[in-house]
Amino acid sequence: MEVNEIYRGRLIDHLQLVVKDLEATKKFYLPIFETLQIPIGGLGEDFIWVDELFISSKTSQAAQGELTGRTHLAFQAKDRAMVDRFYEVALKSGGKDNGKPGERPYHPGYYAAFVIDPDGNNIEAVFHGPGKKNVDAIKITW
Repeated sequence: MEVNEIYRGRLIDHLQLVVKDLEATKKFYLPIFETLQIPIGGLGEDFIWVDELFISSKTSQAAQGELTGRTHLAFQAKDRAMVDRFYEVALKSGGKDNGKPGERPYHPGYYAAFVIDPDGNNIEAVFHGPGKKNVDAIKITW
């Protein structure tokens, strides 16, 4: 795995999830990443890598033999329709409902859906509404 770009200015550099069944995890996450238009950075026997998220098996060198605890991950969606598609695809891919698509009280225009992944993690797709702009991070190319 080679990294040739670093993004400065983000709160999180990367996150690792260590899962009990990587094949079930791949069946769950790969269709979601396709739906959300998140490119796969790499796939291996004991890992999946996408953007700042690294998912590995318990037996991978990076995991050091320990599973991670329950986590909440929220992926950004481009619009409400993408949130709706995320929810449908996640349920078809082995996820369990944890909140149908809809407005949430967090701020006006917050539209999200929640599912539970095969390891019990709470996975969300969120669209923050029209007029909410993403702030571009500084990009450093090596």
